[in-house]
Amino acid sequence: MIEFILNKKKIETGEPNGSLLLDFVRYDKSLTGTKIGCREGDCGACTVLIGDCIDGQMDYKQVTSCLTPIGNVQGKHVVTIEGLNMEDLSPVQQFMVDESGTQCGFCTVGFVVSLTGFCLSNSEPSYEDAIAAIDGNICRCTGYKSIERAAKHLFVSLNGKGQNETIQWLVDKAFIPSYFKDIPARLKKLNPVKKINYNGTLVGGGTDLYVQIYDQLIDQDVGLIADSPELRFTKVENDVCTLGAGNTATDLLESYEIQAMFPQLREHIKLVASSPIRNIATLGGNFVNASPIGDFTVFFLALNAKIILTENNHNRTIHLKDFYKGYKDLNKSEEEIISAISFEVPKGNSHFNFEKVSKRIHLDIASVNTAIQISVADNKVTGVHLSSGGVGPIPMYLNETCAFLQGKELLPQNIKSANEVLQSEISPISDVRGSAGYKRLLLRQLFYAHFIKLFPNNFTLEHLI
Repeated sequence: MIEFILNKKKIETGEPNGSLLLDFVRYDKSLTGTKIGCREGDCGACTVLIGDCIDGQMDYKQVTSCLTPIGNVQGKHVVTIEGLNMEDLSPVQQFMVDESGTQCGFCTVGFVVSLTGFCLSNSEPSYEDAIAAIDGNICRCTGYKSIERAAKHLFVSLNGKGQNETIQWLVDKAFIPSYFKDIPARLKKLNPVKKINYNGTLVGGGTDLYVQIYDQLIDQDVGLIADSPELRFTKVENDVCTLGAGNTATDLLESYEIQAMFPQLREHIKLVASSPIRNIATLGGNFVNASPIGDFTVFFLALNAKIILTENNHNRTIHLKDFYKGYKDLNKSEEEIISAISFEVPKGNSHFNFEKVSKRIHLDIASVNTAIQISVADNKVTGVHLSSGGVGPIPMYLNETCAFLQGKELLPQNIKSANEVLQSEISPISDVRGSAGYKRLLLRQLFYAHFIKLFPNNFTLEHLI
């Protein structure tokens, strides 16, 4: 039995835990404000809020309900547009009306829910965060400027919102209905998340699997691992950082330890996915999906990361670069799962960069992506790890290019020569994301971009072309 609160109402359902939240709210509960659009997490029409009570404080995040297995909302608060409606329009709704932020109206619900999620954030509000909150919502009518103006009004209207009394303040200002105040106490009465059932298909965030094998999952009691404490943690000991495989992209973004290691992390992660996807997509899922252009796979390959594979309480550790034997062919048994990822904490002379080119910024798969970690002393490369996706059948760790760069001075000619080695290592194919020649050119430019960004005193584009 799955228990959660849907808007005001406690829900108990015997639906298979792999069935989708979108279908449940629309077809079982007739809450049709949540729309069916792409069913791939791209359009945001199905956006809902999911609230979790952590240390007595509610944490609400927007998610795409079309990719959320209903079992992942056990013990949580699910909010659809119907749960936000009051006798009068909320400020979010009113600003959308005032600025003509809607035309056909199909996408409007998703925007309202996402912007309300921004209001519910416990962090100090900013206009940039308001815009970021709607990066997973697509509108094909308005041209977005009216919606951006509504978001700006909303940001201004949140002046004075405290970080510790978010819910009470929003209720007092009529941003949300008053029943929100009772949710923490009501959630305490629900059953906790069950232990992982390792039988059958394992599902984390579901952002890959529900796109690929939706029909095979919706009537199953799948093994849900997204909220398992043993798979969702961050630990730094003896200059080694270990992350649970259940950590989401947002977990990384909200981790002070990870932010300190990667000061440009926010800019890097913006390239990975939209906010609703980052809120549920897991690291382990990204690795095991084995996409040749997996963003986080490429990111962690450049950290020379190791993965811990677990089977029946037995652990085995291998380098991530040794995990991929061929296209969708993994160095793991059927029973093993990725339980954690570890990497050495970058030292003071270490530099990191991630680059990606796709047709859209937030909601698209890479044509080519690449990451680098490079250490330099006395203008010479003392250590380097370089990775790329979209240029071979697997996410690639570029061994030969790394070996060539080791010990080289940071000179334009050396970087151009390294590109020649790089080009000999890759084997891109022509597909819907570009021709093989185009991908070679992209990787060359992104490879050069690493050095231009990390060492601006040494390189300009003019030096390298």
